Amino acid sequence: MKPLRYIYRSLLFALVVGATRPAAAQQSLSLQEAVRLADLHNREILESQLGVEQAAQQRIVARALYLPSVSAQAGVNHYFDLPPFFGFGETTSEGKVPYGRFGGKDQLNASVSAVQPIYNPLAIPSLHHARLQARASQTTLQGRRQEVLASLRETYLKVLVLNERIKLQQESIRRNNRALQDARSLLLQGKGLRVDTLRAYTAVRNLEPELVRLSFAVETSTLQLKTLIGVDSLQDIVLTDSLVVPGPDAAPSEDEVYATAKRNNPYFQSLALQEQLEAQQVRMTSSLRKPQLSAVAQYQVQSHTNDFDYGHAYYPSASFVGLQLSVPLFAGFSSQAKVKKATLARQQAVLRQQHAHEQLRASVHQALAARQESFARLETAAVTRETARLSYTIIQYRYKSGISARLELTDAELALSTAQSNYLEAVYDYLAAGIALNKLQGIVE
Repeated sequence: MKPLRYIYRSLLFALVVGATRPAAAQQSLSLQEAVRLADLHNREILESQLGVEQAAQQRIVARALYLPSVSAQAGVNHYFDLPPFFGFGETTSEGKVPYGRFGGKDQLNASVSAVQPIYNPLAIPSLHHARLQARASQTTLQGRRQEVLASLRETYLKVLVLNERIKLQQESIRRNNRALQDARSLLLQGKGLRVDTLRAYTAVRNLEPELVRLSFAVETSTLQLKTLIGVDSLQDIVLTDSLVVPGPDAAPSEDEVYATAKRNNPYFQSLALQEQLEAQQVRMTSSLRKPQLSAVAQYQVQSHTNDFDYGHAYYPSASFVGLQLSVPLFAGFSSQAKVKKATLARQQAVLRQQHAHEQLRASVHQALAARQESFARLETAAVTRETARLSYTIIQYRYKSGISARLELTDAELALSTAQSNYLEAVYDYLAAGIALNKLQGIVE
């Protein structure tokens, strides 16, 4: 049993020391610095930024519907038999239509064409749709950034709380080790009972697994924090901020939070923009049934020769300008179906927005209730912690004076450890509730 005990203690000591001792080349990281690094390196934020750039390019594509398009074409053909031209001379008695072959077997053709839209019903709704899409991508970026930063703050806070929990657990182990030493000393002097020594030994052993669990929880949360920041998972970081509990402030009303969330929360802004996007989509699909008018121009050069002797060939040119009208008549009922589909999508966007606003009321009430409840627990836990500390101090003095029993001191130590742990849990819940409330309102701290 002793070798196993020593191995267990060695592993526990190495784990705790490795989790608490500063390693070489550690990067000091405050919460503000973590936010700055996340803006630069978080992959979700970078992905949303690429979406913003894509939307900017789509605006250029939509704007091109107003601009002229110019194209150049060229071709060289070699005919083994010249193309026939019918209608030369009179029809023979057998009813055959005469034909002839003219030109050179080697033909060249080059042209430059330009088309300037005069009336394109798709242009205006496409440009409006592209502008709304750009706003939507910006809103998506803001929403993704708020989600990432809220998760980052909550994870940073969680690591701070876990580190404090480790310190409290280590203090509890030290107190119980002192109690174990006292029990062993009294047992050797014949003033104590063996059951007291066994109880103290069991108390120490029961605390060690929790310390291991907390150490692994810190390691896992730190990895999550590195992922949110976007740094290498092998990079060692040490948090420099401390756990600070802000003082009580006036809680906003539900109507204030509701109005702020509708106005600032990127999710609800995206829903409003989505409804506008679907409205423009209806206009775009409706334009497929409208005529288009364009101005066209072309300059063309042709040449015919034989044996590829283009150096001694003629190059006559031809040019023209004109108007081109395109009127859609029938497209297999696809245009009507596209309009109907876009109209249904717009109705879905309206219903989705209304449903989200209805759910927002419940979310606001839940967020405010969680904040108030966590603050009430925090106040109670703070009083309980001080009471438990005072009780432990008194009973410890009474125990040393021989007035209190060992069992009373053990109960007092357990009550103090529980009160301290409950206080840290209340602190985390209160601060996390504040983060969640700000996230709901769309507030970036």
